[in-house]
Amino acid sequence: MLPLYEMMMRAQNGEAMRAFAGQFGMSEEQVNRAMEALMPAFATGLKRSTASPQGIGEFMQALTMGHYADYFNDLAAAFTPQGIAEGNAMLGRIFGSKDVSRAIANQAAMATGIAQDVFKQMMPAVASILMGGLFNQASAAGSKPDTGNPVADMFGQMMAQTAQSQKQAAEFTGQLGKMMEETFGGSAARSNDKPQALNPFTDMMETMMKNGFPGMAQPAEPEKEENPYSKMISDMFDAGTKVQKEYQKNVDAVFDSYMKNLGGKS
Repeated sequence: MLPLYEMMMRAQNGEAMRAFAGQFGMSEEQVNRAMEALMPAFATGLKRSTASPQGIGEFMQALTMGHYADYFNDLAAAFTPQGIAEGNAMLGRIFGSKDVSRAIANQAAMATGIAQDVFKQMMPAVASILMGGLFNQASAAGSKPDTGNPVADMFGQMMAQTAQSQKQAAEFTGQLGKMMEETFGGSAARSNDKPQALNPFTDMMETMMKNGFPGMAQPAEPEKEENPYSKMISDMFDAGTKVQKEYQKNVDAVFDSYMKNLGGKS
């Protein structure tokens, strides 16, 4: 996988800086500083939100269900209401809450001198475009999986093989639900208010993490609190920018504070 910053710079054949500058009334130098401030936060959020089989399974499923590839290839689409809506949905998955997103925007604003409101407006489009880059890379890698990272290889294979089938399944499920509601009335709809969603990605990742990956020796007995595949997940989502340790520490503190508060509420 390309580092996130480099991936962002490749969107629509390298037009990301110009597109964001025009959209938000910024100079390209300001856009560059904004991206350098945001990428560590996105990388941290991606690593944390995919640190379990369920997390990476849900992320893969979300990646195939949106229109993210379109946003990477056509930046203007990322600024449309649909692009913003799907970007906000992905921000929720990556960061966990609007509070974290706001805190990240505030952190980036303090580091760059760019207004927090500008970051809040930028972040949904950034999320949509980045996800498009990840989707395209994973799909392309699926045909020649040899990265040396078994998780990344499997991620690519699953993206390439199931992206289209996931979209078709979603369309079929929607049509079936509508047909049942029309046929049986409101009772059918009520009985399925909270269906148990099946996620094949989660099932596959859980199986692989239990049994190990093909061609890979089983890891040594891990420490109880550490995921033996965490480094592989971490390597997939590299920020690609050099930041001061204090800035990364502050980014980590935002996520740690949210998790602490979440634990306190449960």
